[in-house]
Amino acid sequence: MQKAKKIFSILSNKYLVSLVLFGVIILFTDHNNLFEQNDRKQELKELQAKKEYYQQEIAKTKKELADLSSNPAALEKYAREKFYMKRDNEDVFLVEAPAGADKK
Repeated sequence: MQKAKKIFSILSNKYLVSLVLFGVIILFTDHNNLFEQNDRKQELKELQAKKEYYQQEIAKTKKELADLSSNPAALEKYAREKFYMKRDNEDVFLVEAPAGADKK
């Protein structure tokens, strides 16, 4: 009986009830609740991974641009591979792999 009165007096404390109610509101119903925070952390990780990927792509493209600007042989190779360019006295044959050849 003594314990029940003690527990009831603690639970009927208006400050404790207010604090618990405030905590529930902030943690679950606010627009910055725990679930939103979790989603935002996940989105941040994904965006950081994308940022890293694009930074690597930019570095690779800058290296390729520097190589194309300084090396005429590389420029010719790039034009032949990407744009299928050829010299006047050449014939170009494009060979494609049969459908399903690269599947295993």
